Amino acid sequence: MLDRLEICALTAQVLLLATIMGSVAHAELLGVQVLDPDGQPVPDVVVFAESQNGAAPANATAIMDQVDTRFVPHILVVQKGTAVSFPNSDVVAHHVYSFSKPNNFVLPLYKGDAHAPVVFDEAGIVILGCNIHDGMLGYIVVVDSDAFGLSDASGEVTLELAAGTGDYVINIWSPRIRDVQAALQKRVDRRANHEPKLVFKLQKKLRPPHEAQSSAVLWSEY
Repeated sequence: MLDRLEICALTAQVLLLATIMGSVAHAELLGVQVLDPDGQPVPDVVVFAESQNGAAPANATAIMDQVDTRFVPHILVVQKGTAVSFPNSDVVAHHVYSFSKPNNFVLPLYKGDAHAPVVFDEAGIVILGCNIHDGMLGYIVVVDSDAFGLSDASGEVTLELAAGTGDYVINIWSPRIRDVQAALQKRVDRRANHEPKLVFKLQKKLRPPHEAQSSAVLWSEY
């Protein structure tokens, strides 16, 4: 026969499972794909649902590392309110900074885990640089949404959207995209029948990928 502690533990597990199943049952999955003008998939594109609300979970954290004089990952997407750590796993010291207001910050010359995480409370694009190595370039995209991701090698990402009526706006962004802002948003009406995949086909040729060691693509071009 179960004692009181065992009954309480079992009840908690049942409630947790019911919560998880309920949230899955009340969510919509939307596939998004990004293609270049030739119809080829575009990886590493930020995709997020503009109308998704809610603050970042308590103690939400992410990592932007530094390896081989590069920011890793090159693009990091986080929800507003997330604390981002900037460990230096490189063999040389770095001086990390961003002039992107209001998310600007400076982490003076260091190795290892010398600095506390930076909390990003404002949505926007944060461009990262190193005051020692001019070729280093990275991005943190802070979104006011809990539905976001980066496109994979097939140019696709799946967003989990809160179920309900009304419409929402899907946004895409990449430093390589040259298309005008209006082409980077699509409005989807939940009340209308629509395909399970939303496709963005870009009109303009992409900028080349950033290469830290290449003088052909300058930091200022991004």
